[in-house]
Amino acid sequence: MAKHDAARQDEAGRGEGGGTGRGARLRGWWRARREAARRDAGMTTSEYAVGTIAAAAFAAVLYKIVTSGAVSGALESVIGKALDAPF
Repeated sequence: MAKHDAARQDEAGRGEGGGTGRGARLRGWWRARREAARRDAGMTTSEYAVGTIAAAAFAAVLYKIVTSGAVSGALESVIGKALDAPF
């Protein structure tokens, strides 16, 4: 139990001494990655534009598929069977 008390860690898993060495370098690397991920200088507008174009293209493909003869007939058949089901 004494070993456990001597090696206390905070919520993030860091030891009390702050550390020098591989663990400290790794924490610094992760800190740099988090800070880089938070910087998004103007990227959100282009991301929304690309997402909107992709959604519109996907909707167009789905529309073409649903309005095709085979799929339209299958959907009509399913809806007809559902409406004619006895209760």
